[in-house]
Amino acid sequence: MTENELSKIVFDCALKVHQTLGPGLLESAYEECLFYELKKTGLEIQKQKPLPLIYEEVRLDVGYRLDIIVENKLILEIKSVDALNDIHFAQLLTYLKLTNCKLGMLINFNVLLIKNGIKRVVNNL
Repeated sequence: MTENELSKIVFDCALKVHQTLGPGLLESAYEECLFYELKKTGLEIQKQKPLPLIYEEVRLDVGYRLDIIVENKLILEIKSVDALNDIHFAQLLTYLKLTNCKLGMLINFNVLLIKNGIKRVVNNL
């Protein structure tokens, strides 16, 4: 399945979570519910996956974690903030580069319409 096909499934699951819960909750609540919805699809889903940092030849386990990764191809960064800003995009792009993934989705659940809270971030390897 391609990253674009996976992103459609993620969008549908995020929409369901947002329609059920609405805005205003903690990020962790949305992450758990989205993880639950994605698991029901039968895809390989991991949450809070450790992400080591490789600097030169040294592997550093510095505590970075991917919120959710789908099929080891699509990284989801979950937020519940007033507005997304450049640092959120930079964080996801860095995760994409560290994992060699092509596509990530920044999902902010603290919006009135979820379509306004979902941004795609592409790693131009």
